[in-house]
Amino acid sequence: MDTKDNASKPKRDIRWEVFIPAYIVVAVAAIVGIVNKDMLTKASNAFFFWSLDSFGWLYQISIMASFVLVAVVTCFSKIGGMRIGGKDAKPKYSFWTWFAMALTGGIATGIVTWGVNEPVIYFGNVWGELDTLGITPGTTNAAIFAMARTYYNWTFVPYAIYAMCGLLVAYIYYHKRGALTVTATLKPLFGERITSKAASAVIDTLSMLALTIGLATGLTMCITLTVTGLKSGYGIAESLPLFIGIGVAIIFAFTFSTYVGLDKGLKIVGSLNAWFYYGLMVLLLICGPTLYILRIGTAGLATWMHNFWLWGLDPIDIGGAALTRSWTLFDWAFWVGYAPVTGIFLALLSYGRTVREYMIVNWILPSVFGILWFAIWGASAMHMQAAGTADLVGAINSGGAVMALWEFLKHLPFGLGYVVLPVNILVILASFITCADATLTNIGSMCVRDVPIGTEPPAKMKAVWGISVGIVAIIMAAFGGGAQGVDGVKALAAAAGFVVLFIFAVQAVAFVKVFFMDKFQEEPAEDVQK
Repeated sequence: MDTKDNASKPKRDIRWEVFIPAYIVVAVAAIVGIVNKDMLTKASNAFFFWSLDSFGWLYQISIMASFVLVAVVTCFSKIGGMRIGGKDAKPKYSFWTWFAMALTGGIATGIVTWGVNEPVIYFGNVWGELDTLGITPGTTNAAIFAMARTYYNWTFVPYAIYAMCGLLVAYIYYHKRGALTVTATLKPLFGERITSKAASAVIDTLSMLALTIGLATGLTMCITLTVTGLKSGYGIAESLPLFIGIGVAIIFAFTFSTYVGLDKGLKIVGSLNAWFYYGLMVLLLICGPTLYILRIGTAGLATWMHNFWLWGLDPIDIGGAALTRSWTLFDWAFWVGYAPVTGIFLALLSYGRTVREYMIVNWILPSVFGILWFAIWGASAMHMQAAGTADLVGAINSGGAVMALWEFLKHLPFGLGYVVLPVNILVILASFITCADATLTNIGSMCVRDVPIGTEPPAKMKAVWGISVGIVAIIMAAFGGGAQGVDGVKALAAAAGFVVLFIFAVQAVAFVKVFFMDKFQEEPAEDVQK
């Protein structure tokens, strides 16, 4: 029977052992938030502090000592010449279309959100990020540190997480005939017993739960950014109906977009979105403080490389809680939470490409793009703050961690803010929708038996998950602000990362075994679904 026919019969095909436990957790969170919003935010924040304080060392070791080092070796070793899918496999997408889909499908709203906000927060020592480092806020040294730290948090380290998870999935699926699931990536270590119904249910449930929390995190940030953008740019006051209205509109958009499909949807929107990114960077480089960008950006590279291992193996005690826990480990939790299933998305795009091409598109180029993005946006914002053109630090103190972006856009030279601000809101929405498009399809597909990830799950399944995740996100966006205005987002991200942290660490070991201890198989064992 055709896969689509199977997928159209959810009652028979639903993996209840995966759907029920994961949905109970999300549904309970939604109900608790509706009945007692303070309880949900308080419990989420308590978990945020506990998980990162207790397991920050494991995040750092599993990421730095495993995936980053292995990424370097993989990219430049003989493995790099292997073609994913076999020597006769042909790529489905052109190189730059492929890069645009991978870039916009992975970073979502993150890089747009923090390109201005995060460097300014460090520069102004808003919540004590510089207290343990002896750096005076607002100085050139503070600007250089801010640039270096954002490079570290947003470039080669985090992209190694996505890239290596995706490469492991691609090899298991295209070359070893494994299923397109997280469970299959652990088979090299544990053999067939890991694919038993009970074991696979636990692993896939945890992975899917992390994905739903991650989707809620992204949606919370998207709603928060849109609301603050409308408030800053157009004077529209924050209100519960506004949070609900924007949330419902976004949920409808990304739920509906999954029906369009990967080729027609993400291929088109992702490419357009990438050009928005390129255009905004060029515009700011030309109109902004070009010499300052080049100097602070270069000095930031030097500081980042000088401190790479010091920051990379800091569990929390070197940089302090305000810096390491609330920013770096929060970022790691967010990336790790998405990684196992985002790897599946990257694997689907990689058919017909060599491993080295894969690493260039999913690790090196996005990292270089991140360096350019933060250098241009971050340095421009810090120069604006230092010159007194706008009080971005004051905007953050009064309006929350994401407010500096909008204040920055309003004060661009030549009145450009009036054009760029609404465009930026559209870019944020499009970025999230392209990412959520694939994410919601994957969530639904993981609940359906014998339906490969990436194909369309039952419409009702996607609607159930979209609505439930949306309720949690709207509640956290409206009521989970806290001191930084995005405390709810950080709590959700920490939960997502912790749910799959141990699976992620085991995947790192599995990757080493598959590619460097076992004899890797260049040709597929037999034809697999492409």
